[in-house]
Amino acid sequence: MSEKKQVGTIYMNDFHTKQEFTAVFNDSLADRKTINLYFLNDHGFNIAQKDRDYNAVLNRADFLLNDGIGIKLGAKLWGVNLQENLNGTDLIPLLLQICTENSLSVYLLGSTQEIARSASKKLKEQHPDLIIAGTHDGYFSSDSEVVSAINQSRADVLLVGMGMPLQEKFIDRNSKVLKPLVRIAVGGFIDFASGTKPRAPKIMRRLNLEWLFRMALEPRRMWKRNVVGHAQFFTKVIWLKWRHDR
Repeated sequence: MSEKKQVGTIYMNDFHTKQEFTAVFNDSLADRKTINLYFLNDHGFNIAQKDRDYNAVLNRADFLLNDGIGIKLGAKLWGVNLQENLNGTDLIPLLLQICTENSLSVYLLGSTQEIARSASKKLKEQHPDLIIAGTHDGYFSSDSEVVSAINQSRADVLLVGMGMPLQEKFIDRNSKVLKPLVRIAVGGFIDFASGTKPRAPKIMRRLNLEWLFRMALEPRRMWKRNVVGHAQFFTKVIWLKWRHDR
């Protein structure tokens, strides 16, 4: 089991590879342990610095995995050497394969109902034996109705794709009443799985440049988040380390 390491105000796991994490994930399933799994990028880190509740939610995660080059470099300043990028878009298909092999059903929560259904269809094409227990859009005002629908589906695994910090907060505040054993905050995975949003070419992903590809597609929305956000992230990480070491 990977111990959590401090990176600023957040404590995260330092699994070296996807294979290392999937082995632990398998063991947790075998032991019937409840899992709240989140992914942290520098955007999420920045949000957590302004939102104490969100910071606490991230630190209550059973597993908090590194997503992106920013977190990798920031963690290194804190003496934490994160090796492989464990972003959800690459890791979740591996977890879905584990679900398929263990006959575990999956529920998709997020995006629009049309996109969620399209994602469900395409995931079934990629994993023919995958059991999709149900889908629900991410635009709702009542947690209780959505939680009831999820629980009635008898899903084993819940994928929540509503963006940071909504998805993690939804899982955290409903953690005691959600029946799925595994709850994963998946960001834009449902959109990617549906084919609505394209992923960066593999070469850009290998070079940790997926953020640049997304910025090229959505320059107005992503420019501030990536360019300004990266600068804010490194400034905060360095300042926190200086204060920590004093």
